Amino acid sequence: MYQQERLNKILNILKQNGYVTIKYLVDILHYSNATINRDLNILEKQGEIKRSYGGVELITHKDIPRPFRYHLLKSEKNKITKCAASFIKDGDTIFIDGSTTLEVIGRYLTEKKNLTVITNNIALITLLSQFNIKCICLGGQVFEKPHILYDEITIENAKRYHYDKMFFSTASVTSDGKIGEMDSPNLLIKTVLDNSDKSFFLAAHSKIDAPYKYIPFTLDDVDYVITDYKFKDELKKKHKNVTFVEV
Repeated sequence: MYQQERLNKILNILKQNGYVTIKYLVDILHYSNATINRDLNILEKQGEIKRSYGGVELITHKDIPRPFRYHLLKSEKNKITKCAASFIKDGDTIFIDGSTTLEVIGRYLTEKKNLTVITNNIALITLLSQFNIKCICLGGQVFEKPHILYDEITIENAKRYHYDKMFFSTASVTSDGKIGEMDSPNLLIKTVLDNSDKSFFLAAHSKIDAPYKYIPFTLDDVDYVITDYKFKDELKKKHKNVTFVEV
């Protein structure tokens, strides 16, 4: 098991239990005490957990529930996803992640021909399957209610495909180019990034320097950034292999 997989497993265990002992993690994950402690040190530095008295507890972040996030920045999400959809050509095989931003892109894909959409978002599949679009659900457990899937099955299924283009969004991106997140299927995104010809990161202006500590990616990991925010020229020069599309 890769370290990031262990970190995700530990966080999932803590979400279910709130507090567990280190011995419990050692027993259930079948790794040494030293390995688990190294993993916990990483999670503690990321601000995800708090350690005490031989145990560990989850630090609860205040996140906006998904149903409410649908109503945030509607105009910006429409502009950004409409622009992203313009990069999708007939015959493409694409991945679309489970973010509320990318769910909006579905309305701009209904006229595409011979398109294959692969996603872990059941709602997006429900919409697009009504049109002449081949839809593939990656499967797995419900990760974010009511319709976002993510677990080991999701990742393994994602490895089976090659993607012409992949599209994703996260909770934040710093003004110096670090892509941050609170709690999302980052290993799934990494898997798809590795299997894609081109990658597109979508970020509304509200995501710039949002206070999320976990940094799974940087702008150097993507090919395109589509945003309604004007990044400084210094950052663009720093990430010279990235195409910035400002809408």
